[in-house]
Amino acid sequence: MTTYAIAIATNLEKAKHLQLCLDTLKTWGACQVSSIYEMPCRDQVGADYWNAACLLESPMPLDHVFSALKQLENDAGRKRPSHSISLDVDLIAWGDSLQSMQFNPKKCPLADDVVIPLAEIWQDQRLKQVTHDFLCIDLAQINTL
Repeated sequence: MTTYAIAIATNLEKAKHLQLCLDTLKTWGACQVSSIYEMPCRDQVGADYWNAACLLESPMPLDHVFSALKQLENDAGRKRPSHSISLDVDLIAWGDSLQSMQFNPKKCPLADDVVIPLAEIWQDQRLKQVTHDFLCIDLAQINTL
């Protein structure tokens, strides 16, 4: 089993795409999911995002997870380039345990919209402390939005 730290973001049909993502990830293994945080677009051009993180324990090999995450984005209708993002799912780190996680160098340094939800479910000294007052949306509510 490998543990994968995954960042999830959407600003287009947010409830639909987030639910699609979480339902898919749960078929790949055991998931621990953060709260959902509503945050402004990094470049202040697009609509606000819903950001979340997931710790996935799965027997899937690393290269398969990378390709499966990109396929998940495609299945959700991800268009590049665009400020309307149906689904952005990034592999942030992986390892045999939370203590041996290796960060994806292509994603570093980590943006606050990745760190805030990830730090909620993975306490690691390498994740910087970020104070915030972003709206937190309960996962149980997304089907009613």
